[in-house]
Amino acid sequence: MLAASVAANVLHISASDADGGSARSAYRIHDGLRGLGRRSRMLVGQRRTADPDVRLLKRNAGWRAADRACAAVTDRLDLQYVLYPSSFGVALDPWFREADVVQLYNTHGSYFSHSALPLLTRRKPLVWRLSDMWAFTGHTAYSYECERWRTGCGSCPHLDVYPRLHHDRTALLWRWKRTVYSRSRIVVVAPSRWLLGLARESPLLGRFPMHLIPNGVELDVYVPRSRGEARRALGLDPDRKTVLFATPDLDDPRKGGALLARILAGVGTEVQVVAAGGGPAPEGARSLGRLDDERLALAYAAADVFVLPTLAENLPNTALESIACGTPVAAFAVGGVADAVRDGETGRLAPLGDAEALGAAVAGLLDADLRDSCRAVAEREFAAEREVRAFASLYDELAPAR
Repeated sequence: MLAASVAANVLHISASDADGGSARSAYRIHDGLRGLGRRSRMLVGQRRTADPDVRLLKRNAGWRAADRACAAVTDRLDLQYVLYPSSFGVALDPWFREADVVQLYNTHGSYFSHSALPLLTRRKPLVWRLSDMWAFTGHTAYSYECERWRTGCGSCPHLDVYPRLHHDRTALLWRWKRTVYSRSRIVVVAPSRWLLGLARESPLLGRFPMHLIPNGVELDVYVPRSRGEARRALGLDPDRKTVLFATPDLDDPRKGGALLARILAGVGTEVQVVAAGGGPAPEGARSLGRLDDERLALAYAAADVFVLPTLAENLPNTALESIACGTPVAAFAVGGVADAVRDGETGRLAPLGDAEALGAAVAGLLDADLRDSCRAVAEREFAAEREVRAFASLYDELAPAR
């Protein structure tokens, strides 16, 4: 239990309280703040927990009906998330009125409209924790090689990238974001040095104050264990070298699922390949299915190496969870991954998209003894308590005197 204190009350606005990396981060911060003795609540697009301090942002059928009516028009015109009346209605919510500070997470997901930011930020200090690039592009969460977000977007080469557009409205949407942000007061937080650097260079966000607060990991949940015992608990061969990966969404090319077969080709048949998650596992891999935190921690601890083949990424929770369990990570050198995955200390990086090089990195880590250094980095830099205290300090600076 974290030491109690009396300070700023916080309201979090998130797409969910459980589904996806951003939602898990939001709930971790929310719960950690309560551990500090603070009042913390969440308004979400989709509620997955039974937490009484979490409820739906769209409080009643009237708001939901109004949002559907507006979405029927804006979606047809590819005006991405431009108008949801319920987002403006947040200003009337008693939880909003009682909060000292509001924290915003991912706003893409058809649950919140950034157009409400001028209204909301006039009422409360607002922190926007970025999980990807969407806040400062014409529509994409990740722009890959495209640099048009620096000059106004338009002629988008990645209309099919999540969240996708059918028609190129990227220049219009970029200009609309510029108009909205020019009338807003926002404090930006980025979890990785990579994303912080891009946000500072953005013509849309660059004028706002910015902070670097890395993602945290629950070090009392994700802990090193005996690999043999962890494998037995999961029904795996305790004596075989083990490679773990998270089953990717095969409809999302960003996750690198199309490269997995080539990446794993070089590990050899004597190695057991294990997949965690709800997606389909490739041929030859043993699927553990969707796991709760306790069994996911067992899966990390059971593995000699965790493979992260994502082609665009911020600072993934999976990499932090793995190193907290003492398991090194093999990944592509992309985005903010290098903040956590360091050659010879917590894993190995391969050139972006080079499946054979990543496969060689996996093979090279099978006999590497990096357990102590992995755990040391997690404890020193990525403890959940460290993350929560950094946010709490920021809230206290922003909260009006009471």
